[in-house]
Amino acid sequence: MNLIECNDITLSYDHRQVVGHLSFSVEKGSCLCIVGENGSGKSTLLKALVGLIKPEQGTITFAKGFTRKDIGYLPQRTEVQQDFPASVEEVVRSGLLNRKKKGFFFGRQEKEIALRVMDELELNDLAGLCFRELSGGQQQRVLLARALTSADEMLVLDEPATGLDPLATAELYEIIARKHREGMTIAMVTHDMEAAIANADVILHLDYDRSFFGTTAQYLASDLYRHIAGGTR
Repeated sequence: MNLIECNDITLSYDHRQVVGHLSFSVEKGSCLCIVGENGSGKSTLLKALVGLIKPEQGTITFAKGFTRKDIGYLPQRTEVQQDFPASVEEVVRSGLLNRKKKGFFFGRQEKEIALRVMDELELNDLAGLCFRELSGGQQQRVLLARALTSADEMLVLDEPATGLDPLATAELYEIIARKHREGMTIAMVTHDMEAAIANADVILHLDYDRSFFGTTAQYLASDLYRHIAGGTR
């Protein structure tokens, strides 16, 4: 079953078209990695999936019973995020706002969700620390916990390992892979082609004049991948 279907969508960023007439789907339980050159529209596409922007053309449709509230979103790291003056627990709990239908206070069940995710990602010892005092890897783990706290069905991740050291990168990818093995649907933008090939069931490659969508095996056999791997275009 496809959770999301994109049909002939066109997207623009800063008044410039970056994605044109793109069609693809996200199957329930799959891991989709989105790769491509800088400026090819990868981040813009994720923003469209989570509802931050609307397509200029085409449609994005969701499976019956599945909505954007079922998606946990981890955007690219920014300096504002890194300097956020809140405790780790407060940042993780803020993901619960996506689940709330009314009111400003979290109930016991909602608090238990945050505690469970913090325990799973080994953040309990950091709960009272200020977010901005953490290392880059710790901050990204907290933001991933926030995304997991906000939704159960699907994670949308925009270059989650950018700027992290190799150990923090490996730990983050292992958490994502574990959530995928547990049945969570993943859509992830990455510049790490090795990680994409190792983790993805399906790859979407965006380029300025062409794109590819298919299984990882099909991608490895494609002309587009051969050009990229060979360093030619």
